[in-house]
Amino acid sequence: MKIACAAIALVFAAFPAFAQNVKITPVGSHAGELCANDRAIIFEDPTGVRFLYDPAHNVTGGDDPRLGAIHMVLLSHMHGDHVGDLKLKAPGAGSCANSERVPAPNSTTAEVVAAKNAAMVMTRAMGGFVGNKVLAIRGGGKPVGFCPQTGGATIVPVAAVCASQTDLGGVFVAKTADAPRGVEISIVYASHVNNAPPALLSEAQRAQLKADGAILEYGPATGFVVRFTNGLTVYLSGDTGIHTEMKTVVHDFHKANLAVLNLGNNPGIFLSGEYVINELVKPASVILTHPNEPVTEGGTPRPASRTAALMKKLKSESHLALSGRTMEFDGKGKCVAGC
Repeated sequence: MKIACAAIALVFAAFPAFAQNVKITPVGSHAGELCANDRAIIFEDPTGVRFLYDPAHNVTGGDDPRLGAIHMVLLSHMHGDHVGDLKLKAPGAGSCANSERVPAPNSTTAEVVAAKNAAMVMTRAMGGFVGNKVLAIRGGGKPVGFCPQTGGATIVPVAAVCASQTDLGGVFVAKTADAPRGVEISIVYASHVNNAPPALLSEAQRAQLKADGAILEYGPATGFVVRFTNGLTVYLSGDTGIHTEMKTVVHDFHKANLAVLNLGNNPGIFLSGEYVINELVKPASVILTHPNEPVTEGGTPRPASRTAALMKKLKSESHLALSGRTMEFDGKGKCVAGC
């Protein structure tokens, strides 16, 4: 009996990561609040893989001390409030309704990628744009190449900035050198436009687009489904309206058990979010972000906010993406700490 128990103990000791939780830390404009311009979120797998999702206007730059180690940067689409045509002047600057921001001529996404020597996980069109901005920050150099792979996975941290070479439906796997398995990141559809902000384009491009009343799109807008090593499967919606793949791909195929849902007026999720979560995605839990309104005061939801009204209608456990508060989720999509 003692030998059998010892053998079982050794088996569990050999796989500590699978019994641990995924840490999720929003990075917003005001600590402890969910504010109008908040989008950025850091994810940390039990094996140590860490990535930043949509740097947006929420970081002060690539050297923002709140970031820590970042192995990958995920970008859902090219709108200025996601790729980051502005950066936060300082944490707490301005109001929760309108944080104080300053220009980021190369984008906060490129600033973080360059500073952290990170892998870029995004479509090839967006990766090409961000890669050129990284070179501009560094004063030139070789074009950004694709991430090297060993056994179908990229080992992080990477030796040099690289691109994931993925598009809609593609899967990128990242793992630490000693981990038995990696974090799987799938690019999924989002019903949204994907035009670049004029502030990040050249003067010639801006003039040509203005003359024709046109916009410059960089392929499709996207979301992600991320499967972590503890079994947690997270749907990162990106900016999107309601669409059928929320059920057929996100729920039926990927079986997402946690959703990070972007709110806002343009995609109409304040109106369709109840149906999206309760009938299509059906996750165990949902994190609400991208509200375009000051949602909390003193960390507590403002009763008059549209976000608070939506929360009352959701069947899943709902959580607000409060800046700086680390939430921990188990493999079943349940928050077990920090919520």
